[in-house]
Amino acid sequence: MTAEHPEPQIREDPQLRVVENTDLDRFELWKGQQFVGFEGFRRHGDATVELLHTIMDEQFGRQGYARTLVTLLLRRFREEEVLVRPTCPYVQGYLHRFPQYQDVLAPGCELPPAVPGKRRRRAFHRAP
Repeated sequence: MTAEHPEPQIREDPQLRVVENTDLDRFELWKGQQFVGFEGFRRHGDATVELLHTIMDEQFGRQGYARTLVTLLLRRFREEEVLVRPTCPYVQGYLHRFPQYQDVLAPGCELPPAVPGKRRRRAFHRAP
């Protein structure tokens, strides 16, 4: 952490936990017994993990849960010496905002250029 690159602010809640769901190829974020969201992933033969997409349940959107999940995952991967291939646009943007986590990038992985002032936001609506 430096003044130029502060640590991301995450939700500090003892009820939050990350669970690897290998049946669905995703890391899930839970708050107690309530599902919050997930990060889809794919493991590769070279021992890297590709982060595919970040999805939060609608009621937890725009509250820092996605940032919390990605931060916890990248810290875990760093600790376990697992390298990451971020194809998820949210994770790519996160790595631009918090470049101190780019040390977990797999060799040869390059982030696409950041678009200044633009953050992706998708709205997922349920069918009526």
